[in-house]
Amino acid sequence: MAGALPRSPLAPERLPDLAPIAGVRLAAAACGLKKTGAPDVLFVALDPGTTAAGVFTRSRCPSAPVDWCRKALPAGSGRAVVVNAGNANAFTGKAGVVTVEATVAAAAKEVGCRPEEVFVASTGVIGQPLPADRVARHLHDLAGAFGTDWAAAAEAIRTTDTFAKAATRTATIGGTPVAITGIAKGSGMIAPDMATMLSFVFTDAAIPAPLLQRALNAAVDQSFNAITVDGDTSTSDTLMLFATAKAGNPVPSEGGPADAAGLADFQRALNDLTADLARQVVCDGEGAQKLITIAVSGAISDRSARRIGLAIANSPLVKTAVAGEDANWGRIVMAVGKSGEPADRDRLGIAIGGVQVAQGGMVVDGYDEAPVAAHMKTGSIDIAVDIGIGRGRATVWTCDLTHGYISINADYRS
Repeated sequence: MAGALPRSPLAPERLPDLAPIAGVRLAAAACGLKKTGAPDVLFVALDPGTTAAGVFTRSRCPSAPVDWCRKALPAGSGRAVVVNAGNANAFTGKAGVVTVEATVAAAAKEVGCRPEEVFVASTGVIGQPLPADRVARHLHDLAGAFGTDWAAAAEAIRTTDTFAKAATRTATIGGTPVAITGIAKGSGMIAPDMATMLSFVFTDAAIPAPLLQRALNAAVDQSFNAITVDGDTSTSDTLMLFATAKAGNPVPSEGGPADAAGLADFQRALNDLTADLARQVVCDGEGAQKLITIAVSGAISDRSARRIGLAIANSPLVKTAVAGEDANWGRIVMAVGKSGEPADRDRLGIAIGGVQVAQGGMVVDGYDEAPVAAHMKTGSIDIAVDIGIGRGRATVWTCDLTHGYISINADYRS
């Protein structure tokens, strides 16, 4: 990338105060992968007994790190994570596999674990070979600097992101307090197909791997799988959740749904944390000036509502209308119609900024565009669509499409 990008106007004022997670140590450093000289490698060590869960891209052209993580995850144990930014190690053939194996071996040596307990992720330019020892040779020094600097960790995994992304929540399991802290990166090449970016979440709770995976799947569905910036899914998308078992909570039973196993409050907190991180990714959409929330109701199913919401969210015409602060609700009608989902033109209703614009398949009698036009000038745009034929509902988040998106991606490799 050519130089630092201006901070998104939708960015939070500062990184939140993050709850420490017992059993997690981390270190970040600049290892020369980013041309800017910024930190670009993160090494995380996890105490013995840590369980692991993960969800990965559905791209048919996944990166070598994604292939490794998928192979390692069934063991359900995590002792180390290595993340590099600046090179995706994707579409790099056998050389990419060799690099992953070298990185894994070096990390396993430093923390004293089996290779299948090490997880790796890479983000950056696709198709550029990464020398086998490029990351591995730095891990010994990073291990000597292990600490609890979450801000540095969030910084190290950034690529085109204009701000670091992190969130923290607390919950109780069996009356015992537990903490959850997560970091994420993502700005462009964002579309729901899990994970749509890189994110690493850690909790001090004791949760068996199967239940941890179930909780993560549920959280993903209403967060990272409900955002889109540009409709493109990366080769490297990775979301992982690790539980260190240091909180001392009663260990939930694996027989039955998560809420029946005493994880209802943990699930609530995890859902909230992942939704927070997902919205931060949208707020940092390349060139974004406005966050768009699309709430769809009245569809034949929740799944159908999600697809309609994404059709609206991924429409360049809708996104550019928002960028231009144009209350052109006809583009929303167009996007509903093209979604391929069941809809009845004569039952469709649309509201923007809480103002009913159309109802019963036509513009509302006496519609005054002034309050809607005023809403379009704000940084947070709310669109509500009632399909009028069922009870299905979903919420999707996206951002506007500006010339900044073109500039960033046209200059990405320079």
